[in-house]
Amino acid sequence: MLRLVSLTCLLSILLPLVSAAGPRALPFGHAPDAKRFNFGSTKVRGVNIGGWLVAEPFITPSLFQAGGDSRIVDEYTFGQYSKKACSLLASHWKTWITESDFKAISAAGLNTVRIPIGYWAFDSDYAPYCQGSQFSYLTKAVGWAQKYGLKVVIDLHGAPASQNGFDNSGHRRTSPGWFNVQSRADRAQAAISTMAKKFSTSAYGDTVSAIELLNEPLTTANIGGALEFTIDYYESAYSSVRYAQGKKSPTSQAVMIHDGFQDLSRWYNELQPPTYQNVVLDHHQYSIFTPTQVAWNQTTRLNDICTYRSKLANAQSHLWTIVGEWTSANTDCAMWLNGRGRGSRYEGQYDNSPKIGNCSSKTGNGANFSSAFKTQLKQLFDTQRDVYETGSGWIYWTWKTESASEWSYQDGLKYGWITNNLDSEGSVEC
Repeated sequence: MLRLVSLTCLLSILLPLVSAAGPRALPFGHAPDAKRFNFGSTKVRGVNIGGWLVAEPFITPSLFQAGGDSRIVDEYTFGQYSKKACSLLASHWKTWITESDFKAISAAGLNTVRIPIGYWAFDSDYAPYCQGSQFSYLTKAVGWAQKYGLKVVIDLHGAPASQNGFDNSGHRRTSPGWFNVQSRADRAQAAISTMAKKFSTSAYGDTVSAIELLNEPLTTANIGGALEFTIDYYESAYSSVRYAQGKKSPTSQAVMIHDGFQDLSRWYNELQPPTYQNVVLDHHQYSIFTPTQVAWNQTTRLNDICTYRSKLANAQSHLWTIVGEWTSANTDCAMWLNGRGRGSRYEGQYDNSPKIGNCSSKTGNGANFSSAFKTQLKQLFDTQRDVYETGSGWIYWTWKTESASEWSYQDGLKYGWITNNLDSEGSVEC
């Protein structure tokens, strides 16, 4: 009994010190619930469920073609220009992702799925978007994940008037309209609150490991105060997750924030304990979306990836950090990747890029890829997954596509450049 009392006293002294010394090591000053996902001790190995509850032209081009109007470039214009938009989307939600996908994801050795969804699934002022059963399918997906032992990151992928102007926000625009409009931030937070109240309950809370407050806010846009506005939103929306069940019962789910395309070091002093607990920083790493990057050869691209070991290690000492989107693709050749009606930088058709080469062998059905190209994809997959586990892990973009196998985890498994054995070193180049 004496030894037990002494140990208890010693722990009462040491635990606060450990918590202060290692951010997120012991959320809320005590060991995390064993059923929750501990981002400090377990690596995230996951895949995004892209193009499902937020449709994207490059993932399912046939869906956008079925809309019957070339002006349909995102979900917003889908609602504007297609009389059958809502019936097409309802069919898409029902068929694009099913329980069998979750079973296959689990069988592939992954432990996490990240599910994007737009604010319009929860908002009363959603026109011209189609609002229907997105929330219901999200709930089903959490149940499927629970059945197959997967954790879920729920990601608010689109905010009112778009937080980045990209089609994946639901509304392609010349510039984002979300920043500096408080009513739009409030509506995004209301969507977060609805999800948090639902998925922090005992029925789902052990499966939903994190809720991401907003995907890819373009804080580097030429909009005064964009970063400050985003940080204010993060701080406010944090409370909607942490206190979803009331002030007396703080949840232990992680709150995920995207880096806003800022350098990771910009976040070292933001959303820190003791005020903020269990915060995860989400960084997206692509090397194909500028004319310079798309021209890189394999060696240069791999060398750039390898520089992220130290960057992630530094970030991890301040906030748990994951790479929440990345790909094996080494070009922007996939049809409509840059938006419907736009070509690729690789072929010199977009972004004032000089032509690098021909896309015909770089995208499409993986069954037609050369052995040499598959080897490149494997090097990029293995090197990135290894480097990104310097932080808290990774979530690949995306689980499947209709016609761009180089982006598809499912096709990578099928055609051999993605391994089922995620503990193997594989073709790590650094």
